Amino acid sequence: MDRGTERDAPPSRGAHSAAADDTADPGRVPLAVVVVDRDGLVSHWSTGARRLFGVAKEEAIGEPAIDLLPVSGALPEPEDSYGEYGAYDGLGPGLDSSLDQGLGYPAAGRARLTVPGQGRERADVLWWAYPLVGPGRERLLVLAADATAVLRPESPASAVAVERIAPGFALHTDFPGAEELARRLPDILPSMSVGESARIVAQVLELGYPVLEFSQNDRVPVTPDWGVARRVERRERRERAARAAAAGLPLPDDPTDEGEDLEYAAVRERLEFLNEVSGRIGTSLDLSRTIIEVSKAVVPRFTDVAGTYLREQVVAGEGFPDGVPDTRTLWHRVAVEHTDEPGRWDDVVPVGEAMPFPAHTPFFQCMTTGQPVLVPRISEQMGHAIAAQFEKRDIRPLITGRSMLVVPLKARNVVLGFMVLLRHPERVEFNDMDRVTGAELAARAGLVLDNARMYTYQESVAETLQDSMLPHIPPRMAGCDIATRYLPGTLLGRVGGDWFDSVKLPGARTALVVGDVMGHGLNSAAMMGQLRTAVQTMAALDLPPARLLRNLDDLAQRLGDSYLATCLYAVYDPIAGELHLANAGHIPPVLVRASDGRTELLDLPTGAPIGVGGVPFESVTVRVEPGDRLVMCTDGLVEVRGEDIGVGLAALCESAAHPAASMDDACDTIIRALAATFTEAGHGDRKDDVALLMARLNGVEDDDVAEWRFALDPAEVPRARAAVREQLHDWGLAKLAYSTELMVGELVTNAVRHSHRLPVAVRLVRGETLLCEVDDDDHDLPTLLSAGPEDEAGRGLRVVSTLAREWGTSRTGAGKSVWFELTLPRR
Repeated sequence: MDRGTERDAPPSRGAHSAAADDTADPGRVPLAVVVVDRDGLVSHWSTGARRLFGVAKEEAIGEPAIDLLPVSGALPEPEDSYGEYGAYDGLGPGLDSSLDQGLGYPAAGRARLTVPGQGRERADVLWWAYPLVGPGRERLLVLAADATAVLRPESPASAVAVERIAPGFALHTDFPGAEELARRLPDILPSMSVGESARIVAQVLELGYPVLEFSQNDRVPVTPDWGVARRVERRERRERAARAAAAGLPLPDDPTDEGEDLEYAAVRERLEFLNEVSGRIGTSLDLSRTIIEVSKAVVPRFTDVAGTYLREQVVAGEGFPDGVPDTRTLWHRVAVEHTDEPGRWDDVVPVGEAMPFPAHTPFFQCMTTGQPVLVPRISEQMGHAIAAQFEKRDIRPLITGRSMLVVPLKARNVVLGFMVLLRHPERVEFNDMDRVTGAELAARAGLVLDNARMYTYQESVAETLQDSMLPHIPPRMAGCDIATRYLPGTLLGRVGGDWFDSVKLPGARTALVVGDVMGHGLNSAAMMGQLRTAVQTMAALDLPPARLLRNLDDLAQRLGDSYLATCLYAVYDPIAGELHLANAGHIPPVLVRASDGRTELLDLPTGAPIGVGGVPFESVTVRVEPGDRLVMCTDGLVEVRGEDIGVGLAALCESAAHPAASMDDACDTIIRALAATFTEAGHGDRKDDVALLMARLNGVEDDDVAEWRFALDPAEVPRARAAVREQLHDWGLAKLAYSTELMVGELVTNAVRHSHRLPVAVRLVRGETLLCEVDDDDHDLPTLLSAGPEDEAGRGLRVVSTLAREWGTSRTGAGKSVWFELTLPRR
């Protein structure tokens, strides 16, 4: 028992043993609980109220509270043997002021009233009144206690000396045991849902915890003791039975007590059921699993049939539904659970069907009001009205004569769906208490479903964001085949900073990129998007790998020093059979040799991560053969916490050498092998993202490349056209000859006009497309112009732009290159 400032308490109080029995605690008293609605009428009258005020629940409900409660603030008579108020004057307004709903703050007091049928004329009542706010009709909560229960308790050991006794309020944080009221008050509010009673208790704790004040510095928190009252009742029944037996009379029955015991048992059973259901639903954030859990939780204990309907946006994993449902709103039947023979409901009400509901149905009433709808028995007329919605399916035999309860699934005051609960005709029909239980059940289920919906929605947003940031790489590039994989680190972190990319370069070359922004989440993903865009831009400028990383590091410095990133950049030249690589703090790539299946971890200068600044980067050239495979990945694939990264790199080299039917199969083999390696080592909980890129370096055959050099003479233009035309005929591409030689003539003409001293180079490459490149030693890149009918300049690139599938320009070490591609004709 916490008495606030206990050191200032009178000696007689301080002598009370803390180890005494609970009944010796002056703060543990039987409480009467009364709830008054906005019209001033009693809406809840507890058993304790019946005992204290002598009015049965049936007589009190619906009656004006002012006629039943002690509205007088009169003090006890001085001759009362159980103490006086003394000088205490802090009781404030009488209870009538609170009953009139004129006070916006809690009030407390002590009053006398006449109690009928209690064997005494007047009772000394302590009361606390709390104004209530919220969506319900409840506007006032009154707690009351008999002062004699404190001053003349059942146990003699409870007798204590007091200077006075008065009700008051205190911060609930002043008393560690104040949660007792919050825990036990719902037990005496059976006519309310757990949510409503919890709302009321929360307001009680916020407005002030009820206390008993025995002196200026001695306060005791009030703890409801339903057990004391029940022990008193049992003792009184025993005394009545003893008197009857002594007089030779039959033992008296007490139907009121029996009814109250049954009511109490029913309430406890409902609360136990709700607690059981709460434990069975919401075990995961998977929406489909949550729907099944909610349906199975109520069948067969509470109902025989449970059908769950959700709004279209909820099922689709979209944002929160907007607006009030109407007759056009589609509701998806997502689950049907029943105790009937298997298959009886499947054909008539199949899961997955979407349908609207007319305004005259109880379903529409439930979804628009957000309140449960109780139909004690479905009549033939209502059954016919409901069946009219089911085209060519007669649902009447399944529902007619059954008791039905429709409860809304709500979250944040928005109806996400509803549940249709049906009981067999031979079972007890749903009643008002079932309506309250069903509403509370649906409220809990609605929150669980909304959590799953929000998770599904956020997961979908994350996947969409990640997909938009990761490139969709074609499986075949010039001279190589590519396969990729991306795996999020965790289900809750689908957005990360790992990325891969490939960029088409002049000369049939391909840039291959893998990078990793340190960290997870949206910030890392945003940084990744910026770096990836920068790499694409600089790669298109055909910067050497080391220079590209240098520029990328400078960019990261300008963006801020909050993030670091690793990056591996490689350029594959299929004609020369070379790889040019540069590394910025990334794990090295693996090269699988096609000749003997040997794997090697390429020894590259490690470099510093992007964002460190001031560190040089170096390029390395590696000779490759057709059929070799290059494997590039982020550290999430080969490294887990608690395990040396060498173990992962060794497993990567071993798994990369395994033969596979396709590039995709090869990627999957690597991922499975690495996962198995860490699982066997006891590290199966990978939390980092994984980006994997594999390229099979096919090369370009010498017979598929043709090159010429022409002098800086306009007379060389016809020779260039003729050479190209002849080569295309040799390759069997005569259909492309006319357009190709036309574009070559225009580009060679421009090159001869703008070159300085080096000859003009022309190269044709036959691969997935026909590539033509024209190089000269002029560094000024040509620009596409809008040529008029009489303009002589600007027509060449206009012709190329019109006829080519793709075209472009880039700077080279000696000058520039202008290229175009044509689609090969089908054979």
